[in-house]
Amino acid sequence: MPPSPITDIFSEDLFEEMLKHRNDVRCKSNGFYTYYAFITAATSFPEFCNTGDVDTRKRELAAFFGQTSQETNGGWPTAEDGPYAWGYCFIKEDTTTDYCVPSTEWPCAAGKKYYGRGPIQLSYNYNYGQAGQGLELPLLTDPDVVEKDAIIAFKTAMWFWMTPQAPKPSCHKVITGQWEPTQSDIAAGRVAGYGLTINIINGGLECNIPAPDTRVENRIGYYKRYCDILNVTYGDNLDCYNQKPFNWGYFLSRGGAFSA
Repeated sequence: MPPSPITDIFSEDLFEEMLKHRNDVRCKSNGFYTYYAFITAATSFPEFCNTGDVDTRKRELAAFFGQTSQETNGGWPTAEDGPYAWGYCFIKEDTTTDYCVPSTEWPCAAGKKYYGRGPIQLSYNYNYGQAGQGLELPLLTDPDVVEKDAIIAFKTAMWFWMTPQAPKPSCHKVITGQWEPTQSDIAAGRVAGYGLTINIINGGLECNIPAPDTRVENRIGYYKRYCDILNVTYGDNLDCYNQKPFNWGYFLSRGGAFSA
């Protein structure tokens, strides 16, 4: 296993405790997600879970796994060990939709589909194209590699987590306290905290809506469980119910959901 500073705060035993049912026969991940793959992928992002003091680093770990666990959620209200012990149950989205939109910059490859794959459930040709460019991998022409190689799958999630896509900041900057709101952010109710990472990932569908919402509550539930396991406090502003999504003007003018 390559050396990584994350191992100082995050052991394989903790990984197994957090994602304890990922290899359950009722899940569909079939041993795909491993500690080795996670740590190996993290070496490509030196600042990931390695920024700030120990509590900040642990909180970022909890936030990353909280969000990706909801994206790969296999739990249910009465599930064994609770609903938030069932993250990382899926490698790919169970759909036949190709998620290809017209793009001259990121054209869809013939016969390829861009449905959700990996921990962040990377979707759409433009996200595969940008992630592939950032990671120096041919993801636009070979999106299937994300569901075949666990290291690459984790890298796509970390790329999304670490990379700002204007007007959105990166989840990393937010959860490590490096983000400062603009006047537009303040007017839109966007404040620092775990809730803003929800806004970044799926704000068009899950923010500025009545509480409670199952998706948001799941994200928070996973995050709290992981914070407890890592012995770190949650911080403030865990939801985004009172935050307008980023690109709110675009959202209103199109009359539809704007999602990450």
